[in-house]
Amino acid sequence: MSRICLGCMSFGDPNWRKWVLPKEDGIKIIRRALELGINFFDTADVYSLGVSEEILGIALKGIDRSSVVVATKVFFPLGNGPNDKGLSRKHIMDSIEKSLTRLQMDYVDLYQIHRWDYETPIEETMEALHDLVKSGKVRYIGASSMFTWQFAKAQFIAEKRGWTKFISMQNHYNLVYREEEREMIPFCVDQGVGIIPWSPLARGFLCGTRTKVQENEILKTTRQMNDPLADSLYFREEDWIILDCVKELAKIKGVSPAKISLAWMFHKNAIAAPIIGVTKIEHLEEAVAATQIKLTPDEIQILEQDYKPHPVMGIK
Repeated sequence: MSRICLGCMSFGDPNWRKWVLPKEDGIKIIRRALELGINFFDTADVYSLGVSEEILGIALKGIDRSSVVVATKVFFPLGNGPNDKGLSRKHIMDSIEKSLTRLQMDYVDLYQIHRWDYETPIEETMEALHDLVKSGKVRYIGASSMFTWQFAKAQFIAEKRGWTKFISMQNHYNLVYREEEREMIPFCVDQGVGIIPWSPLARGFLCGTRTKVQENEILKTTRQMNDPLADSLYFREEDWIILDCVKELAKIKGVSPAKISLAWMFHKNAIAAPIIGVTKIEHLEEAVAATQIKLTPDEIQILEQDYKPHPVMGIK
């Protein structure tokens, strides 16, 4: 598996989110990723309501299936009906069939629960996922943002019943949001679970392209103006202090702030592959280049020293 996972939320239908790229642009980026040695791709049925999966399937058509790792997710609503969401057996079984059709594949390598379902017993969810693995339609299962006690409960239930356990955790983690270091990351390391964080660049904040004009006023990109989560996740005063450290180190090393932020992530041994979303090929190439940047322990300390506890975000 490549050191980088290409997140495909950016490819789909611009009517879903204004910053989303249409099919032709998405295919170009995915194929450039393959040229750069990236073989790990993450999407979800909810991204552009399935169009992201369709684009990924088209882009990978003709590629040796065994050479790529394809991940998708299930949970969020795709319609208004009671069975159009969640992690019930019915919704999981229906959703995998639709995802496979859109991807034009016989199986997915990693099938992930996008969030914790408070309305469905975890036993029902874990048994359904186990049955998908036994059917051959799913190779492995993973989970995304939740509390550590929830993840531990799911793993315990699976082990107790002899069902398939989660092999990965897709959690919220970056230089300005490190709350996962308290429990989730240590738990995953102890249990041998792979960590594939989302938002390693803090939804573009750590790219250093946004300017604080005055208190609580920021020059925003198209992505941020149409991303309801961005303002709620970041932009505390402490976040700007960390960004200043990133920019200063980037200037010293003669690279971009994005490269420094990703290089910090790549120096974390617990991280298998951060999920990086891009809307330009040069951003993808920049991410690959960041894997070669070396940071000293002192430089890492400089980047981390001003972190302050952050309200828990990204968990339903």
